Amino acid sequence: MEELILDCAVVDDSSLQRLAIVKMIKDHPNLRLAAQYNNAIETKNGLLETKVDLIFLDIEMPILTGFDLLDDLVHKPQIIFVTGKTKYAYKAFNYNAIDYLRKPLTKDRFLNAVHKAINLHRLKTEGNVEDDDYIFVKSNLKKKKVFLNDLKFIEALGDYVKLVTYNEPIIVLSTMKAFEAQLPAERFMRIHKSYIINLDKVEKYNSRNIEIEGDKIPLSRHKKTKLMEALSS
Repeated sequence: MEELILDCAVVDDSSLQRLAIVKMIKDHPNLRLAAQYNNAIETKNGLLETKVDLIFLDIEMPILTGFDLLDDLVHKPQIIFVTGKTKYAYKAFNYNAIDYLRKPLTKDRFLNAVHKAINLHRLKTEGNVEDDDYIFVKSNLKKKKVFLNDLKFIEALGDYVKLVTYNEPIIVLSTMKAFEAQLPAERFMRIHKSYIINLDKVEKYNSRNIEIEGDKIPLSRHKKTKLMEALSS
């Protein structure tokens, strides 16, 4: 398989912060630096001529914020916010951000965010996502489109369920039973009272748990045989 390369832009009014992110991009085998900008206006103009797949975006900048920039862009690449404050995190995920990183940036958090971006890009570009392969869910009073191939597993949270995706987690007011009914039974399976999994995403399993992208999910004893049958079919 051809190696995936994401063209990246760094947007930050601090030259030191830009330099730190640029170095991490240059050290990553799947990233290529396409541009760097020190404000939102420069970015908006630059992106008219330079196509990028991923932007590392500061929020607090002079004149226009990172959010203002995204509101003005017609074609939005994937976004990883990089900022010094936590107060924007909720708003950031309403922009479908891949991740929200705090300054000073650590290598581990950077690599984890990039891993999410690469996975999501593959899902959307390598023919795995059909136009009608999605469901709509209601979260934070808004309807969101969730591609089924982007959905790794669902976890029960009291009166809510948490959808764990390659992008951001999504919290939905629903019972597990009601949400399970929305999913195609041949692709999703409830393996525990608190978990539904995407069968296509299972990497490992034993008698006690299954593993998806490093997440270990408990497996009910009476579901093991059914799981084995589903995975072998």
